[in-house]
Amino acid sequence: MGLCKLFPGEFSWTLASVARRGVAAFVLLSSSGFAAAQTSSNDSSTVLVKAGRLLDVKTGDYRIDQGILIVEERIKEVGPLSVIQSHAPKDVAIIDLTHFTVLPGLIDAHTHLLQNNYSRIGDEPNLLVTVTSMSTASRALLGAAMGRQDLEAGVTTVRDVGNSGLNGDVALRDAIEAGWVMGPRMVVTTRALAAPGGQFGSAERIPHELQNIIDQEYSIISTPDEARRAVKQAVYDGADCIKVITSHQISPEEMKAIVEEAHRSGKKVAAHAIDDVETRTAAEAGVDSVEHAYDIPDDVLKVMAQKHIFLVPTDGSEELWQRNVRPEFRERATPQELKDANDIARNVFGWRSQRLKRAIAAGVPIAAGSDVYVDHPGITRGVASVAVVRGYVESGMSTLEAIRTATLNAAQLLGWQDRVGALDSGKFADLIAVSGDPLKDISELERVQFVMKGGVVVKDTDSKRQLARPLTRQSWF
Repeated sequence: MGLCKLFPGEFSWTLASVARRGVAAFVLLSSSGFAAAQTSSNDSSTVLVKAGRLLDVKTGDYRIDQGILIVEERIKEVGPLSVIQSHAPKDVAIIDLTHFTVLPGLIDAHTHLLQNNYSRIGDEPNLLVTVTSMSTASRALLGAAMGRQDLEAGVTTVRDVGNSGLNGDVALRDAIEAGWVMGPRMVVTTRALAAPGGQFGSAERIPHELQNIIDQEYSIISTPDEARRAVKQAVYDGADCIKVITSHQISPEEMKAIVEEAHRSGKKVAAHAIDDVETRTAAEAGVDSVEHAYDIPDDVLKVMAQKHIFLVPTDGSEELWQRNVRPEFRERATPQELKDANDIARNVFGWRSQRLKRAIAAGVPIAAGSDVYVDHPGITRGVASVAVVRGYVESGMSTLEAIRTATLNAAQLLGWQDRVGALDSGKFADLIAVSGDPLKDISELERVQFVMKGGVVVKDTDSKRQLARPLTRQSWF
């Protein structure tokens, strides 16, 4: 017998709706002797943002002296300041950004918020330490900290692609949506689908009785039927997108089963793929994005262009690669050792740049993705994430096209082009402001001065200004 039959009348919640918000327990209230549970809502709030210069990412043009009228979470109207001001209420709250350049909030389509590895050791030891020493709850709290850093750096939306324990990304996404913690909008994947061993390179040496370590990170598949079942489980667990690790052990039949089942459920597929075999398997199956693709051949790029499959190049910038040379190494390294380390960083970045240039020439759509999951000395997670956009410019992309990878293009990849990616009427009021001209100096994006997400000021040029309204939008009781 369902809860609605047991508790008719004013009780209208369902177990699924409560569980989705991560609530472990809830009180059943009926009209006999108890007040009905109410969900509080904040008073309507209208804000007028005065933008001295607004970048239209669709045309590439700057619009001078613009007004952005915001009601609650969304943009109501954008246009000349004099016109928009005449449409605003007399007592409208005003945010003065007349001395700044205003852009849409940035989108990072490849994050791992629930990881922050030590760059002193490799990926496999880091993953093993993380899974065995941190609970999913601890990792979700880490994700909240990393997400806050992303948001304060101007990244207002992310697609988080796994390595988050047993659905810790779902918990973090729902906590952000409920207003419990401050962070970017999240598209999440839950556990990535993978062949036996996942991304534990030494998995064959993990004793059989400890194989559950792998199961905490990956949904293991070995047949097309198992692939379909894993997609269904991910959807049930709350995935917005399906992530698959396209190793040589994933067959074309398994990949096709993943894509078919995901698309049947209305979910997109992100494929981690590195070399010829992996990228070919992913592209031919019709995934929605190929992540990394460091060794992708030209004929596979052609397939991606024909099918409009996005490439998410997780390249960083040359400076970011050099920053990975740890301070303690710099202190004791000889001049030759330091030169060798910097040369390696330069060569790695150069190799990735060539791949990106080939993809652009082939007409492959590009969406920005940082793949930052390692601590970077001296800068926040957010600043390190935004640096990927500068890396695209260093690889030969125009500054406008680079900005589009983190706005329009990324929004299209997520299927959220009606919500984010541009400053248009009806979209979420997610915007950032910088002091200079990002079309002339892309590194301006790494020095964001103002951040707003959904009409709420997250980072402000005026330390005395109050938030447009309280952050928390929802109260259970």
